[in-house]
Amino acid sequence: MNPTSCFPLPLRLTTLGLLTLALIGFTGANESHGHEPLVYQGSNGPGKGKHIVFIAGDHEYRSEETLPALARILAKHHGFKCTVLFTVDPKTGEIVPGNNNIPGLEALQSADLMVNFLRFQDLPDDQMQHIVNYLDRAGPVAGLRTASHAFRIPNESKFSKYSYKSTESGYEGGFGRQVLGETWVGHYGKNHVMSTRLDLVSEQKSHPVLRGVDSAWVVAGGYWADPMPGSTVLAMAQPLDGMSPDSKPAADKPPCPGTWVRTYHGKQGKGRVYTTLYGASEDIENEGFRRMFVNGCYWAMGMEDAINAEFVVDLVGPYHPTPYKNGGHRLGIKPADLAGFESPIMPTDRPLSQRKTDKR
Repeated sequence: MNPTSCFPLPLRLTTLGLLTLALIGFTGANESHGHEPLVYQGSNGPGKGKHIVFIAGDHEYRSEETLPALARILAKHHGFKCTVLFTVDPKTGEIVPGNNNIPGLEALQSADLMVNFLRFQDLPDDQMQHIVNYLDRAGPVAGLRTASHAFRIPNESKFSKYSYKSTESGYEGGFGRQVLGETWVGHYGKNHVMSTRLDLVSEQKSHPVLRGVDSAWVVAGGYWADPMPGSTVLAMAQPLDGMSPDSKPAADKPPCPGTWVRTYHGKQGKGRVYTTLYGASEDIENEGFRRMFVNGCYWAMGMEDAINAEFVVDLVGPYHPTPYKNGGHRLGIKPADLAGFESPIMPTDRPLSQRKTDKR
């Protein structure tokens, strides 16, 4: 028997409507729950009370692995609250690299640092507005690898000036050039054939970001860069003829800037920026690279006095980096699968995608 059949018709319809709305609300809550941000909550350390928001969304270099691993370091060892956001399928909530949909960007409202590892994103207006608001208030930024070309936005969009090919007067090169200091220029060392050594600039060895940094080397091939005037280059990228730290420098490729710091202008002031052209999934297995990144985050937030050469920068929990390539991310992963400090990044029993994208 229908439990509402004993009521008069108008009340019966109202009751059914309420039940329907309750069911819809319950289903919606479940769908929303599937898109809840991944949060690593630190407890003690210099970062206690500070909030870092990591945004992963590239197609190739496995930012969906790099950023939660780095977030765990800053939460577990340093006390920061670290929120990690991903490009996800809006229906399933599964991570889909570069999917032009990043729920949870309202977390930037309370962020003390935005870590950007996006590529060619054209986000819905309501999502992009959170990033624009953050930049308008000149919030500190750290950018990795493809963040130099984080956005590819049509000219007719109100956010087109942030696109990596922007020609808008005063904002040429978009977010990459105007905030990070450089937009996409080109490869400078072939991926999977030529690794990259990051040589510290001797004149900058006393810079807080380089405190305790040694033997920084990354698997990824080089990017060419000529940062904006006013940038302070901390490490020069030397392409190597081989995939080991002791490989010889490429004879036809002198070093170019690979890591730098700078300030950018927002509507409400100036913000500090740490930029590295590296950060692929396997890059962060190098301690020197991790230490420089952690120090860079501290510096960007104005916490350079707290940087210690003995900082713990060990990876937290099982880390199984997937070799980067166009296509090849782990399928069926939701942000919640990476919760806690001991869940594997990534679960190795998940299949690999074969989808490919254009190369940058």
